[in-house]
Amino acid sequence: MLGKFARALVLGGSVAVLASCVDNMPVLTPVNTLDPPLNLPGVAHSICTADGNFMYEEARRQYELRAHMANRPIDAANEEAQTRAAARRQYVACLSSQGYRIVYDR
Repeated sequence: MLGKFARALVLGGSVAVLASCVDNMPVLTPVNTLDPPLNLPGVAHSICTADGNFMYEEARRQYELRAHMANRPIDAANEEAQTRAAARRQYVACLSSQGYRIVYDR
């Protein structure tokens, strides 16, 4: 019985350690220390990620509409570059409105 408990404890500890190593969230720092940010960093990140994802889809739709109006074929690489840039701008703008700036982004 003690052996199973020890194995479960070791497995749980290793899962916890490995889970803390995987992190997709950039390091966010408050812009002003005297005026605290609107939300916690994790909450702001999830809000702004959703906002950036919406902007990605909207930019893709707008690109396809412009290509259709100009009667030209869709360049997939150019479309991807423009939609990623629009999503990134939206994400950074959302974070700054929350009171954060990105220090380190992977």
